[in-house]
Amino acid sequence: MRWTAAIVCVALFVLITALGFMAARWRRGDLALLHEWGLGGRRFGTFIAWFLIGGDLYTAYTFIAIPALIYGAGAIGFFAIPYTILVYPILYVVFPRLWAVCNRHGYVTTADFVRGRFGNGWLALAVAITGIIATMPYIALQLVGIQVVIGALGVVGHGVLHDLPLIVAFVILAAFTYTSGLRAPAMIAVVKDVLIYIAVIAAVIVVPIELGGYGKIFAAVPAAKLILAGPKGPTLGSYGAYATLALGSALALFLYPHSATGILSAQNGGVIRRNAAMLPAYSFLLGLIALLGFMAIAAGIAKSPEFADGFKQYGPSYAVPALFLATFPGWFTGIAFAAIAIGALVPAAIMSIATANLFTRNIYREFIKRDCTAGEETAMAKLISLVVKLGALFFVIFLPLTYAVQFQLLGGIWIIQTLPAVMIALYTRFLNGWALLIGWLCGIVSGTWMAASLHFRGSIFVIHLFGTAIPGYAALWSLIINIVVSFVLSAVLNTLASDRHKDATAMKDYA
Repeated sequence: MRWTAAIVCVALFVLITALGFMAARWRRGDLALLHEWGLGGRRFGTFIAWFLIGGDLYTAYTFIAIPALIYGAGAIGFFAIPYTILVYPILYVVFPRLWAVCNRHGYVTTADFVRGRFGNGWLALAVAITGIIATMPYIALQLVGIQVVIGALGVVGHGVLHDLPLIVAFVILAAFTYTSGLRAPAMIAVVKDVLIYIAVIAAVIVVPIELGGYGKIFAAVPAAKLILAGPKGPTLGSYGAYATLALGSALALFLYPHSATGILSAQNGGVIRRNAAMLPAYSFLLGLIALLGFMAIAAGIAKSPEFADGFKQYGPSYAVPALFLATFPGWFTGIAFAAIAIGALVPAAIMSIATANLFTRNIYREFIKRDCTAGEETAMAKLISLVVKLGALFFVIFLPLTYAVQFQLLGGIWIIQTLPAVMIALYTRFLNGWALLIGWLCGIVSGTWMAASLHFRGSIFVIHLFGTAIPGYAALWSLIINIVVSFVLSAVLNTLASDRHKDATAMKDYA
């Protein structure tokens, strides 16, 4: 047991727990209303939105997984850098438009928008179910981030004893989410980001000094991990995989329910545009975080007997915690581990709220109890947020970590299939609701088939075009199928039975 680090980590955890409960009285609103509980009353300005959206997108698993991927697979893991550069122009152009129409009509979820735009409850149901299923693995993986930190602190054991700290963290998360709604992660995100910036900036200064400089760090990395494998013969090598992972991930990111929730909580469209300009600061931070993977290789931590058990249990995900343990004193390691753990709570809270909003608005109210009151709607959302977190907890405890990671790869493949119904529909009403539903189904089936053909061990599917093998992100290939089917069928259905008269929105709503 690493007591100094554990005491500091627990103390900071207690601090954010107190903040989580205090948030219920911050910017007071009627938390019996769904838009107050689930969207913070749509009152977050530029400063709070920057921390909330940043805390929403840059999670504990980002802090753990990106360096782990680079530690294990090398340069391909740096796709996360261009991915987060591409995503902000998309945010700037597209999503103030979504905010405008959702604010005017009181929509709480993207499925609400789809229901209003196309008047098709089944299409909205498909969007809602996709969002819930694609988000569940992410909530589980936030808890995995906490689990790795708990293991690194020296908490060992079997059965309930081993899982008890994780269960306690879950109970705390469930309690302050239930009472405070989105206000809790918004307030905690400020503390979380400050801690992460401190930890990462210290690491990129101190670790290279300990290892003799960046020159020696890069010299210690095997050549195969330093650069991408280039085209060779009739194949694009890793170039196609790198480019499509970046583009596909950028297109998918703000379609996730938790990302949309962060956006719709903004005070106005200007807040979103200003954040699109400011959030690339996190891309700079991510670049520094990614370098920790190479630093772990150069430090040779995998060869240390002290960390053998950790790597055996958690694999490459243990690389960053081991690097901090090997480099920093206990008190600072406690700060870094608290940053990772708190970095798990913020997105996990937002994700559970977002999925609860989807279930309540687009499944419960639409198909189960159409006449529910506003208070009943919010009470159901609070209950579902608990159920979602409980499901994620069981997911982590009872399934091996490898399965969680493999299942997560499907998240991007599934959620990107909602792009035509959400993003393209913001600019045109040419698409037909039933055509979009069939296109969505084709995208889901083809994307899942591609992942299944890889035995769910990866998401890079190779297609052969004009004698050239092109490896690419299965999400992008399946999205192309989705879009082609949606547009072709829309052209046919619009001549036979147009559904444009069902559109509850008007052009002025999008301004």
